[in-house]
Amino acid sequence: MTDATPRATDAVRPNRAMMERDRASASLGLVVERDDPGHAVVSMRVRDDMTNGFHITHGGFVFALADTAFAIACNEDDRVTVAAGADISFLKSTVSGQTLTATAVRRTRSGRSGIYDVTVVDELGDPVAEFRGRSRTTDQTY
Repeated sequence: MTDATPRATDAVRPNRAMMERDRASASLGLVVERDDPGHAVVSMRVRDDMTNGFHITHGGFVFALADTAFAIACNEDDRVTVAAGADISFLKSTVSGQTLTATAVRRTRSGRSGIYDVTVVDELGDPVAEFRGRSRTTDQTY
């Protein structure tokens, strides 16, 4: 599977259309490993063009990976849910050739607001970043 397209074996979810239109995630080569309400896993292989002037992974790409896992996890039903805000803490640098995996988990969802935590790890399972996303569910549906 490639280009941020959910696996064919997964049950059909409303956010599939969101990911099929997500050109940014596709251009980064993100792979959706898990797509469940309130829980998502997305991976990314770090390319040379994703590194900064110190030859380490640019933080913006780590954020984009975590943000995509967050987006999948928080779009739990047919209502469009968007980010209201997010924070990230970078814990370890990585380099080209490494594979990063972001796991998003719902912490709480009440009314139109939700909080989701995303942990990004490298291929050894070492923490690379911790991300907390705050979601807001809109009146729009898919």
